[in-house]
Amino acid sequence: MQPLRKPEATGLIELPAPRRSGGKPLLDVLSMRRSTREFRGEELGAQTMSNLLWAAFGVNRSDGHRTAPSARNWQEIDIYVAMHDGTYVYEPRRHALHTVIDEDIRAATGMQDFVGAAPVNLVYVADLARMDAQDRTEQRFYSAIDTGFIAQNVYLFCASEGLATVVRGLVDRKQLAKVLRLRPEQRVIAAQSVGFPAA
Repeated sequence: MQPLRKPEATGLIELPAPRRSGGKPLLDVLSMRRSTREFRGEELGAQTMSNLLWAAFGVNRSDGHRTAPSARNWQEIDIYVAMHDGTYVYEPRRHALHTVIDEDIRAATGMQDFVGAAPVNLVYVADLARMDAQDRTEQRFYSAIDTGFIAQNVYLFCASEGLATVVRGLVDRKQLAKVLRLRPEQRVIAAQSVGFPAA
């Protein structure tokens, strides 16, 4: 299993090309989909991370559309990836990770004990500046729905690949926004832990 490369001087980790075929049949995956809160400490390899992020919200068409639907094609959800060596934001068009923080903030991504030990914590952040809806309630509604589509893609990918995952709403959003150095128009919606199952 090839590990993720360290960031280049630009702060980017170029991911290997994602595997866009294979996996288990959909009905088998749906029967295996579940939430799991116990993880081994083993890190995910570079190819697995590449496949995971592409499945979550990667570009799957030449026109820039994604693997998950997005209201009015706002594509307002960014995926922050918290791991032991730092936190990154996924850049779908480049299929790369851009360094945000050079320290382990996994424990700050949730309020449950297992969060700090999960190898990967995905944090779904809505950038409201990308949404032309003026009504704040409408912005929250659509960004929550779009996050749900992405989180379900992660669930299905994990079921297909034998990984464990759980989506989490128990997050101190204001504190996490400070840790991630978000702009005022960015909002933490939810988080999702991913790793190898403990047993």
